[in-house]
Amino acid sequence: MTTSDRIRAFAARFGDDDEASPPTSLVLLAGSIAAAVAFPVAWLVLRSLEIGFEQAVNLLVQPSSVEVVTNSIALVAGVTLGSILVGVPLAVLTVQTDLPFRRFWTITAALPLVVPSYIGAFAFVSAFGPHGELADLLAPLGVSELPTIYGFEGATLVLTLFTYPYVFLTTRAALLSFDGTLMEAARTLNHGRWAAFRKVTLPQIAPAIAAGSLLVALYALSDFGTPAIMHFDVFTRTIYVNMWQQNFAALLSLQLLALALVILALENRIGDDDSGAHASRGSGSVRISLGLWKWPALLFCAAIATLCLLVPVAILFMWLTRSGPGYAGGGFEFQMVYGLNSLYVAALAAGAATLAALPLAYLSGNSDSRLGTLFERVSYVGYATPGVVLGFALVYFASSNAPVLYQTIPLLVFAYVVRFLPQAVGAVRSSVLQVDPKLTEAARTLGDTPRASFRRVTLPLIAPGVVAGAALVFLTTMKELPATLLVRPTGFETLVTYIWRVQEAGYYGQAAIPALVLVAVSALSMLVLLVQDGSLVRQEGGNDA
Repeated sequence: MTTSDRIRAFAARFGDDDEASPPTSLVLLAGSIAAAVAFPVAWLVLRSLEIGFEQAVNLLVQPSSVEVVTNSIALVAGVTLGSILVGVPLAVLTVQTDLPFRRFWTITAALPLVVPSYIGAFAFVSAFGPHGELADLLAPLGVSELPTIYGFEGATLVLTLFTYPYVFLTTRAALLSFDGTLMEAARTLNHGRWAAFRKVTLPQIAPAIAAGSLLVALYALSDFGTPAIMHFDVFTRTIYVNMWQQNFAALLSLQLLALALVILALENRIGDDDSGAHASRGSGSVRISLGLWKWPALLFCAAIATLCLLVPVAILFMWLTRSGPGYAGGGFEFQMVYGLNSLYVAALAAGAATLAALPLAYLSGNSDSRLGTLFERVSYVGYATPGVVLGFALVYFASSNAPVLYQTIPLLVFAYVVRFLPQAVGAVRSSVLQVDPKLTEAARTLGDTPRASFRRVTLPLIAPGVVAGAALVFLTTMKELPATLLVRPTGFETLVTYIWRVQEAGYYGQAAIPALVLVAVSALSMLVLLVQDGSLVRQEGGNDA
């Protein structure tokens, strides 16, 4: 019998004892990691407090600052409303109606998440801009000018099309848990379809809609690429443009961070309040017949899929065929080293984030320590911080206090770890929670030290979660734009920085290959999440048209 077998045999008859306190070394290690993650934001806050009150007020009340706040709030409101108007109908159609090919439309409705919004933005500029493909097609017909794609309208449209799946997915999950007999009861009381939906279904799924909407709001608030491409001044673009006006950029960063934290607090509150809202399981006995509305519904689904998927992919492949592998318009020749650089820093970030996640996840998931819970929650500070704010804080700190770190690979990797550590922590902690604590207790009783029992018992059992967390950090790092632009060393080009350079110069065709690579990377990221969740294509009743 092997040692592992003996441990398992012993654990099978091992009684429940009071849980031992976590090792001091583990607590100190987890606390150090949490402090390192929180440091950039804490330093930015402390540095901003050094700005004189009068100077801060003058900077914040000047017209450009007020315009930035107004634009940002308007963009968040517009994108959130648009996402609800698109996501909720798609969720209802794919769950509660007899829409043909529901499973197909379910998948296509979620797929826009695989297109990074900044790639979608300059694909739309290429397709619908002043000198875009649509303008060229309509020119022979005498159409000399199209409505501008730039500004508030364009930014709102693009962000809505590539973020509505957050609302779609949360609403769909709620509808799948909804008891269809409630709708039947409402119909027997002579309520029409719309009245039954408004009085019965909508109140039940409202928390899920709100949760998805807040995710959309957070994304719209923190997104940098789309507003920058659409020439719309919001917090992220203004911070990037005015990065060297440190006091002004710092104050804007604090405002942006404060709004992001408010949205996160609301999202967490809704999540807590909704813990028992969808306890029932859908009966699957009710399927609304669309009748003649089936064709408008199909047209709606097809139009959304065309705008979100067909247009960007078609534009990318059009660029690819027009430019060709050897084309170097404007001197922006794509080099393989850019892709290798992306792989290099993404691998470093994935490894570092995984190593940092292990003590945090193990302490939080394997003990009732309040410190473990605190440290885990602190690790989410970077995830809640918009990339442009994190990048600015690190550049600001390094340039003024640690020039040896300024524009170095270690600082860039640290930015990635701060930004995406919660992805690794979440995956590892889920695996830790599934490990029977009696196994490690038995190993300790048989003479193993805490470190040895972790290495021989716990680590092999949580390995799938560790790999999944590392993969998710790796894939997300590959497509991170603002932190990479701000923190990278001068001359260090990656896929995203190359795409950004050619976009700014107007040589969109040169972005075809790296943009397609990033879309594939995003698809892999989504696949990792779906493997962990496994519910995207689950249909009520298990049937489909």
